[in-house]
Amino acid sequence: MPKKNTRITRINDEIARAAAEIIRFEMSDPRIGTVVSVTGVDTTADLKFCKINVSLLEEGNDTMAALTNASGFIRKRIAETLNLRHTPEISFVLDDSIAHAMRMHKLIDEVVNHDS
Repeated sequence: MPKKNTRITRINDEIARAAAEIIRFEMSDPRIGTVVSVTGVDTTADLKFCKINVSLLEEGNDTMAALTNASGFIRKRIAETLNLRHTPEISFVLDDSIAHAMRMHKLIDEVVNHDS
């Protein structure tokens, strides 16, 4: 089993933090919903590509399209913030784990309330 690269892990954490702040505070696109969470980042070992996993509490493809369109701006701001030699190309991936957990919680509550 290969050892996990701590440098990549630290870079992933810093990219996630910076991307979350940029999306939350610097983006003014009305298509981006109010609740967008960065749930994780996967960067390749050579730092050329980066997948940012985002979770949306509001349904809609407009938010993903807006994030994809703004990936150049987000990449530029990450480069300014993190001061990496090479800033990876960014792509966004929809992570529906939080929405799935909320649906499961609601179903469990319905079953418990129905049995009572």
